[in-house]
Amino acid sequence: MHPSHYAKASPNKPAFILASTGETVTYAQLEKRSNQIAQLFRSLGLKPDDHIAIHMENNRHFMEIVWGAQRSGIIYTAISTHLREDEIAYIVDNCEAKLLISSSKLGDLARNIRSRCSGLQHCFMVGDPLPGYASWEETTKSQSDLPITDEERGVQMLYSSGTTGQPKGVLPKRVAGDPITVMTPTASALRAKFGFDENTVYLSPAPLYHAAPLTYNTLTMHSGGTSIIMERFDAEQSLALIQKYRVTHSQWVPIMFIRMLRLDESLRKSFDLSSHQVAVHAAAPCPVEIKRRMIDWWGPIINEYYGSTEGMGLTAINSQEWLKHPGSVGPPLRCSIKILDDHHKPLPPNEIGTVYFADRLSDFSYYKEPEKTAACLTPEGWGTVGDAGYLDEDGYLYLSDRKDFMIISGGVNIYPQEIESQLIQHPEVADVAVFGIPNEEFGEEVKAVVQPVRWPIKEKDMALTLQKWLRSFISNVKIPRSIDFEETLPRLDNGKLYKRYLQQRYKD
Repeated sequence: MHPSHYAKASPNKPAFILASTGETVTYAQLEKRSNQIAQLFRSLGLKPDDHIAIHMENNRHFMEIVWGAQRSGIIYTAISTHLREDEIAYIVDNCEAKLLISSSKLGDLARNIRSRCSGLQHCFMVGDPLPGYASWEETTKSQSDLPITDEERGVQMLYSSGTTGQPKGVLPKRVAGDPITVMTPTASALRAKFGFDENTVYLSPAPLYHAAPLTYNTLTMHSGGTSIIMERFDAEQSLALIQKYRVTHSQWVPIMFIRMLRLDESLRKSFDLSSHQVAVHAAAPCPVEIKRRMIDWWGPIINEYYGSTEGMGLTAINSQEWLKHPGSVGPPLRCSIKILDDHHKPLPPNEIGTVYFADRLSDFSYYKEPEKTAACLTPEGWGTVGDAGYLDEDGYLYLSDRKDFMIISGGVNIYPQEIESQLIQHPEVADVAVFGIPNEEFGEEVKAVVQPVRWPIKEKDMALTLQKWLRSFISNVKIPRSIDFEETLPRLDNGKLYKRYLQQRYKD
């Protein structure tokens, strides 16, 4: 189905609700506004396969724009609100956006983008527009609310997070003339796996510009459910919203679990979460003990999946399976997995190598970067995003870390994820990043940068305390040789750390 179907069948049903204000957009309103947006695109000369960029915080307009692009064959790129001006300009230029929609709340970042991106033909702003930007609200409301005559399915082209280098645009295969009711293979697989339907009430606690929230919100509305969209994550508010709206489905990243678990226990237990049927998490590794505590608290409703923006493949695992295979991200879902060594030779169970998806769910390319597209594929067409891991004897996948993050110290391979997963469980650690830095004798050594729960601290004493504590859990070779402290780490809202920002400081 498609939101346009529910605009006729259930016109007054909320398609989505903004959590902080309660502002509601019904399916009838979503149909009207997305039609007006599609009409605007055509009036400006935008045709199927043209590109637009969206740079704004979570607000009502975001999903309306997505559905307007989706029904007009447009390729739309959502851009993180945490990026710097240079990074935003790079993405707008690289994706060849002809139109940019920004927000007055991001005015300082948007101010110079138009002058820096020569390919932009049209710039709009939600709220009070800056010079060079037209009012989005005023422009769209004058458009016809009838469907355009040449509807066809548009697709998202999101950019990899750039945690290990320059971000790459991930362009899924788009078939000209596809009806707007068609869903991506990834979204279709997730909807079937987790039971999204017209009775779904989905809590969305993350920014809409990330792949997972955008996918889950669109599949909720494809299914006729209702999304509760948080403008920003807050641990206590999340629990209150589950109770208030009788939420059935939700999607999280592990750092959100950690924040909720650190609420006072009496507060956590004061909320009625009985409506909650499916809690999905992904995007970053979840420490085993954290996940075990979440299952103890919420019950066996915790589901994990592993995938990527590229959409090459998926794994999925429910609570019951995970308790039998703790630490696993599950068996493959509608695809198969190969673990290969550096020479592309298959490895046996329990040996760590690079994770490849065979029988891929979908085709994609890195936009305007054929060499990088080819580099992640084998001659057989198996694809990887550079993650390292292994399969057990039952075919369950375990992730070790991104291959780019692996530390080689004195010839020993060290995966930072294991050290991070342990350190984050210390009661005085709010967040942590572990990576390798140069060492003349061993090639690399293990470095940790910690965000403490309280600030300021006695850094030398805290470092010694953490090193001593770690020795009870991991081997000596994995203990960070040094630990630095910062008030805030550069963690993205999708749970991933911008480690390259931290590493660069120690290379300069």
